[in-house]
Amino acid sequence: MAAQSRSPPLLLLVSTLCLWSSVTVLGLKVANSPAETPKQSDVRAVDHPDRNAPVAAAAGASQPRRASGWKLAEEAACREDLTRLCPKQTWSNNLAVLECLQDRREEIELAPDCNHLLWNYKLNLTTDPKFESVATEVCRSTIAEIKECNEEERGRGYLVSCLVDHRGNISEYQCNQYITKITSIIFSDYRLICGFMDKCKEDINSLRCGSINVGQKDTHSQGEVISCLERALVRQAELQERVHPIKEECQKAILRVAELSSDDFHLDRHLYFACRDDRERFCQNVQAGEGKVYKCLFNHKFEEAMSEKCRDALTTRQKLISQDYRVSYSLAKACKLDLRKQRCSLDSSLPRAREARLSYLLLCLEAAVHRGRPVSGECQGEMLDFRRMLMEDFSLSPEIVLHCRTEIEAQCSGLHRKGRTLHCLMRLGRGDLLLQLQTLIQSADPGADYRIDRALNEACESVIQTACKHIRSGDPMILSCLMEHLYTEKMVGDCEHRLLELQYFISRDWKLDPILYRKCQGDAARLCHTLGWNETSELMPPGAVFSCLYRHAYRTEEQGRFPSSQQFAGVQLSRDCKVEVQRILHQRALDVKLDPELQKRCMTDLGKWCSDKTDTGQELECLQEHLEDLVSSCREVVGNLTELESEDIQIDALLIRACEPVIQAHCHDVADNQIDTGDLMECLVQNKHQKEMNEKCAVGVTHFQLIQMKDFRFSYKFKMACKEDVLRLCPNIKKKVDVVICLSTTVRNDTLQEVREQRVSLKCRKQLRVEELEMSEDIRLEPELYEPCKSDISRLCPNVAFGNAQMIECLKEQKKQLSQRCHQRIFKLQEVEMSDPELDYQLMRVCKQMIKRFCTEADARNVLQCLKQNKNSELMDPKCKQMITKRQITQNTDYRLNPVLRKACRADIPKFCQSILNKASEDSELEGQIIACLKLKYADQISRLCAEEAAAQEQTGQVEECLKGNLLKIKQEACKKVNHHPRRTYLLTRFSTRPMSCLMEALQDKRIRLQPECKKRLQDRIDMWSYAAKVAPAEGFSDLAVQVMTSPSKNYILLVMALSVCVLFLVGLLCGRITKRVTRELKDR
Repeated sequence: MAAQSRSPPLLLLVSTLCLWSSVTVLGLKVANSPAETPKQSDVRAVDHPDRNAPVAAAAGASQPRRASGWKLAEEAACREDLTRLCPKQTWSNNLAVLECLQDRREEIELAPDCNHLLWNYKLNLTTDPKFESVATEVCRSTIAEIKECNEEERGRGYLVSCLVDHRGNISEYQCNQYITKITSIIFSDYRLICGFMDKCKEDINSLRCGSINVGQKDTHSQGEVISCLERALVRQAELQERVHPIKEECQKAILRVAELSSDDFHLDRHLYFACRDDRERFCQNVQAGEGKVYKCLFNHKFEEAMSEKCRDALTTRQKLISQDYRVSYSLAKACKLDLRKQRCSLDSSLPRAREARLSYLLLCLEAAVHRGRPVSGECQGEMLDFRRMLMEDFSLSPEIVLHCRTEIEAQCSGLHRKGRTLHCLMRLGRGDLLLQLQTLIQSADPGADYRIDRALNEACESVIQTACKHIRSGDPMILSCLMEHLYTEKMVGDCEHRLLELQYFISRDWKLDPILYRKCQGDAARLCHTLGWNETSELMPPGAVFSCLYRHAYRTEEQGRFPSSQQFAGVQLSRDCKVEVQRILHQRALDVKLDPELQKRCMTDLGKWCSDKTDTGQELECLQEHLEDLVSSCREVVGNLTELESEDIQIDALLIRACEPVIQAHCHDVADNQIDTGDLMECLVQNKHQKEMNEKCAVGVTHFQLIQMKDFRFSYKFKMACKEDVLRLCPNIKKKVDVVICLSTTVRNDTLQEVREQRVSLKCRKQLRVEELEMSEDIRLEPELYEPCKSDISRLCPNVAFGNAQMIECLKEQKKQLSQRCHQRIFKLQEVEMSDPELDYQLMRVCKQMIKRFCTEADARNVLQCLKQNKNSELMDPKCKQMITKRQITQNTDYRLNPVLRKACRADIPKFCQSILNKASEDSELEGQIIACLKLKYADQISRLCAEEAAAQEQTGQVEECLKGNLLKIKQEACKKVNHHPRRTYLLTRFSTRPMSCLMEALQDKRIRLQPECKKRLQDRIDMWSYAAKVAPAEGFSDLAVQVMTSPSKNYILLVMALSVCVLFLVGLLCGRITKRVTRELKDR
């Protein structure tokens, strides 16, 4: 009953039964009797059957008990073979006997007389005019329904040919059975197929595919001849050999025979005999018909139990399917209507044109699916099977075999099963091989369903079950999920390799990512002028489309590329498309091989600079580190990618994965933003020293900071805030560090000159401050400082970490031992930090809480001054106090490190200390000489403001160091108590007289030996007081009034003076009353 379910017929009508050609070729003459052969003695049994025997026997297929005429079972020539091979219940049906004998096992031989008898019997069936009359009688209603068959000319055998071709449309049971039996007879020998001998005789001879004469070979194994021709056709496509090219008309005949035998595997005689045992082993319960046995065998092709002979036969048939999809009955039937709807077979006049190739069919129908057009589920199921077939066996693609033979034999041999050879070729891909693999992968389209790639499916099964179990099996998002877990603990090595090999090709054609194509096809057509899914343009090749999309994805109105928002709206991507572009960029950042443009332009540089960088993500980091050394084309693409990362650091998936704890703890608010504009990286930099920061994240963030120094465009927020200022004030400067220096110098000059309007915009000044603070954290972020100090770092600070400005602090402490160049750079750095304490990373870090407590209202440039004023507070943190002391000591080494003194004495220093300035170079330290000079000139009447600042230059730091060194030598208990107090160890200031008195007594005590440096500092302090005493006396009332009004104790002095006046007034008042009373008493007397 399976035949009743057949609906569509095969798609094309070619060679069929041909009455006169078969007879002519064999040299037989049609007579009035059913058969007449050249040798009567050999076929004696055939001379006597009744004329109507063939007709009766043929009709016996549908009416097995109707005829009582001639029987094959009664012929002596075949009786022995019949008894040996066929069950007795088949003897009454001639066609059943014929089927039994011709389907025997290959190793079983028939008697020669029986062979000839069977041959002539089949020939009579196909040449007797009454055979057609039986078909007319049995298939009357069917012929009326099939227009093409009803119009065929009677009496020439064409009617039966038409019925064979349309047997899939025959619903009448008896007619279907009859035609099915006749079909098996026809395909038992190629010579019975209409026109086959005429078209392929020369090719059979030239290729030596077998005999064409009766008696030279077993007439019932002529399927080997067709098999030989099929193999030759496949070999010709794979090798493009032209030694014995098969004629075009024979090629069509071969494919037509394969097409006509696609329904029932019994009709492919060679495959039937090769796979008979395998059919019983794997497909025993699969009913023949509609190509079901073929499909079953295809699915088991790579099973270990499959015989090599059957596997080879199946491969040959699959190769024919790849040349003409109609060789697959199930595919042609399932997709017939869809092919017509999607206009995939445009040229019906060319039956073997490119429209017949399996790859064209798949591309055309896949394009319809990707565009959202309806394609039946049955057709999509068949497409899935054949796409999987193409990915499993590379040999089914002639182009792969032709162009990849050397690589397959040398490096991928023995891997032909389950798609391993293709993955091996993907790993080796280069030159023409890449193009052929790309074409194959586009046809198979594994991006739409990972299960198509059997090697990937098997390798990643465990990962999918754990990491991607929430996604429906076969969903395109499975591949994206696998990419998200690449280089994680859940990923296994084999899956990682297979995934990257496939993604290499998917990344080179945006259409192979079905989600990206679905979300972005409208934007791509509008902005990038793309064509259909299966069409390409020379102006916009597939690899260039994604570049076009991401340029529009990250093109913002703020960048000034468009004059109006209306124009901008016309060139921006849709929201869904931009999300997909970001997803692809995140995946590509995992490996440089997934970025086609990067690999193409940087192949030479990768080999030159990064050949030893094999770990995950190292190749891109290496290219970024050698940015200046790269060739221009590679430098451009690496620069563009780095610039893109600065805007959306989440593109660097490895960094984001490593920094997940820090992001969750400190940056989750900015990480959740769908559009990142550099905020996340800025947050990571600011929290680089938090406890959640791990080593991988810290290294990655620092690497990105170092790369940003190479070009100011690599800092997105800085670029957007300052690009106009850079173009105006710092043209032709590219390096970020140079741009920062240029802009900060401009800001500093404008500030010192107190100009009315700053040349650098406010938004740029704010971002410039952020960049300067980031650079102060790590010496490597300031190349002009780092390069001269490299040798000093390795010599003096080999075990000091770079972060948290620790290396810079170490160099400051070892300043006297530094090389000249490094010393000069450190001095310049200190000069900048003293004028702008906010850039002093260590001071700001150590004193962060104290600044919040004491200096919230102080200007940023006066933070150090504020801290110095509150240094002796009981609430001051000891660590911060120690840092303040260090900075005070540093200030006393050179007047240029004290901005307040420098400003106050800018007129007096050239006047009184010019000789010192003349001897010193610009970058050399003056070692406190200017300050000492100013102290000596107190008596020479330097300006009052300068004198005060010079007197205020505390030697606190040096005195404290002296105290610490000599504390044990000081015997006065009061002095020890002062300096041993746990909270006053360093509370020695000019306002504290007890410690200084103690020290002065120790200096005068001959029994106490102070260190020379300490004695010198104490003597300097004494001399300073004596000089101050000489300057102190006021010369007149006005001078006295000025001193009082400028004194810090002004209020106290005025209060005392007021109280004195009040006391005098009261005394005078009381004295006056007494005198008046005495006078009155005298008058009364």
